[in-house]
Amino acid sequence: MTPPSSPDLDLVIPAYNEERRISPTVEALVAELGGSPYSVRLIVVDNGSVDTTADIVDRLSARHRLVKMISCQEKGKGAAVRAGVAHATAPFVGYVDADQSTPPEAVLTGLAILTSGWDVVIGSRRAFGARYVVPQPLVRRLGSRAFNLAATTVTGKVSDTQCGMKLFRTEAAKRVFAAGALNGFAFDVEVIARAKQAGLRAMELPVAWADSEGSSFRPLRDGFRAFADLYAARKVLRTATS
Repeated sequence: MTPPSSPDLDLVIPAYNEERRISPTVEALVAELGGSPYSVRLIVVDNGSVDTTADIVDRLSARHRLVKMISCQEKGKGAAVRAGVAHATAPFVGYVDADQSTPPEAVLTGLAILTSGWDVVIGSRRAFGARYVVPQPLVRRLGSRAFNLAATTVTGKVSDTQCGMKLFRTEAAKRVFAAGALNGFAFDVEVIARAKQAGLRAMELPVAWADSEGSSFRPLRDGFRAFADLYAARKVLRTATS
């Protein structure tokens, strides 16, 4: 990438112990986004990793001048993404997971939607036109659908709250994320709910989703935690509107 005076999009990548996946993800994003009409800066947020994630990102940033790393010691994806959004200076900001579950080209499609006037783009594995590159195991698929059904009682109608890609107008995002309180699995639910409460115009974008082999999600252990987080999201949002 040739560094512009100011990027069009700051793309946040939260990373905790991602030494195996962060380099392929960053390289794939650089390859796809570098040939686009948009300039995109990748902000990798090291979320207190104890492996070699930070060293790897340092080497990546030395090769690619639009790759930047910042540190967030507060644990959790929500905290890491909020730190990245707070650091953003581009007119648009978003986040993707470090595992390449969402294809890089979806970022460009989402950015084009934002530039046409929308405030928020929500990646979706279930919107019309979306697909799973590799089918999910039945237990995880059923658990995901159950969680999403419960989440819509907080967010309103959204086909998929947990897809790892979301993009925003930065001005709107900074207000939404500054009010955020959750760091766990329901972090995305809170973000979507707060965006809707703020009256932001949101569009769902169907994506081709591929589960990562290195996923640490365990349906039983993490499933119970996810629903507990959802209860916390409902409580936090109810307090915010009372």
